Amino acid sequence: MLYDWFKNIDFAYPWAFSLFLLQPLMIYWYFTRYSRQQATITVSTVTLIKKTSSWKQTFRHSMLVLRLLALSCLIIALARPQTRNDEELKMGEGIDIILCLDVSGSMSAQDLLPNRLEASKAVAAEFVDRRPTDRIGVVIFSGESFTLVPLTTDKHILKSQIYSIQRGLLEDGTAIGDGLGVSVDRLKSSPAKSKIIILLTDGENQGGLIDPLTGKDLAKAHKIRVYSIGVGTEGYAPVPSSDGRGGVVVRQQKVNIDEKLMRLIAEETGGLYFRARDNESLRNIYGEIDKLEKSKIEITTLKRFTERFFPFALAAAALLLLEIILRYTLFRKFP
Repeated sequence: MLYDWFKNIDFAYPWAFSLFLLQPLMIYWYFTRYSRQQATITVSTVTLIKKTSSWKQTFRHSMLVLRLLALSCLIIALARPQTRNDEELKMGEGIDIILCLDVSGSMSAQDLLPNRLEASKAVAAEFVDRRPTDRIGVVIFSGESFTLVPLTTDKHILKSQIYSIQRGLLEDGTAIGDGLGVSVDRLKSSPAKSKIIILLTDGENQGGLIDPLTGKDLAKAHKIRVYSIGVGTEGYAPVPSSDGRGGVVVRQQKVNIDEKLMRLIAEETGGLYFRARDNESLRNIYGEIDKLEKSKIEITTLKRFTERFFPFALAAAALLLLEIILRYTLFRKFP
């Protein structure tokens, strides 16, 4: 318990502990003086005297112990033990970000591990952790689009909702234009000076009410940068599907990403296009976007100290008072 207490203590004047070097000098001086004061008596009945003792003789050095304890407490008090509470105030200009994620059936492809959707969720959650002052929202799309989380700074809710994303929540398809349009709608009235969309998909535009180029023009009109990510390896990817008898079979499916469209959306809105062929490249892409879109943050650290020397000063005074009382009462020497 005492160890745990000292673990959380800082000392304002740690040099005061050098005063502990006085204690060996005090002990030496005490025993040198004590030995000089002892009278040498030679009598024939010395054996009888040796057998005779009293409680005063047993506790004859207790005054020294009390004085050393008082000095120890006084030295600790002089070192000014303190408990410190640090508080960080983060102020700055955050960025408003929408994570626009494809949740279509093809996101179950296993060219990323364990599959594209789960890999995308894990990396998106890591990205959220790296943006402490930004407002972030989540939009999901397949054959239609839906706002999963409006812009918020509550990272716990964001990550919880990201991890809860499952395929089949929406009609199947790849409505890139709808996903982009809903994302723009969430950002267009934002007062933030910097607004971005991270658009992640693994296919070509199929269905939806909004053409992807219209979504691109909307983003451009509202000065929203779009970073687009195409997820999937080259050629073919293993995709689990039903075998018609209640089982699951893995089939090879061609990877079709409209890179020309994705690159056009990114370039005309001031963003960049990336291709994620595996888990590591996807993680690196989010890391690159994190570096490109830096928030201006001012961190003010407040340090509050609470003095803890008083109990030691009080203990030192009490021990010295006890020594004085005992010296002039129970251990009083008569001439």
